[in-house]
Amino acid sequence: MPFTPAELEDLPEVISAPRFATYLQAKGNSRGKALELYEWNLDISSALIVPLQVCEVAVRNGIAEAIEAVHGANWPWNNGFIRSLPRPKSRIRYNPADDLQACARKLPTTGKIIAELKFAFWENIFTAGQDSRLWNAHFRAVFPGAPGGQSVAQCRGQAYADLQGIRHLRNRIAHHEPVFTRNLTDDYQRIHDMIAWRSPTAAAWMDGKQNVTALIAQKP
Repeated sequence: MPFTPAELEDLPEVISAPRFATYLQAKGNSRGKALELYEWNLDISSALIVPLQVCEVAVRNGIAEAIEAVHGANWPWNNGFIRSLPRPKSRIRYNPADDLQACARKLPTTGKIIAELKFAFWENIFTAGQDSRLWNAHFRAVFPGAPGGQSVAQCRGQAYADLQGIRHLRNRIAHHEPVFTRNLTDDYQRIHDMIAWRSPTAAAWMDGKQNVTALIAQKP
């Protein structure tokens, strides 16, 4: 539906001039077309939450299974596992050990800790230092849908890179940033493939639930 004169006047102010300028620039300074793009950005961001949620749950549960196979059910309190986590060179960068220990101090069970840990924690388990500790023995068991023609190290490296891209998309959506300039078809494929590594059945189910691909085709 066309925007009313009041909407054309008020909505850009509500959105804020600096934020709306991104959409105006993309649409040749047409307020109406810029608002259409803004609405579409809202819709696609909302739609992406479904596959992002399925992806995060699937991946973190697969990683947790591998960790438990090596370090036991109480792995969040296992000093050997904590020491194996990558250490950032800068204090301002994310520290997975600090995140894990902070969660373990306040939460009573492994399950609650798994749900609380940041997305970046799981991403950091796909670093090369975990190959000999976790992945060489357990990658294929917890991610049976991963490409059979690639080595475990290659799959793990791809997972690390893909999860970085997925996290960046997730963070943009969480901070209400534009995503319309991204290649969302590639983003969706990346999310789909990570779910399929864990379970092709889950990926097919998610494909049937989502409306991301339909919205991509409707981009104004």
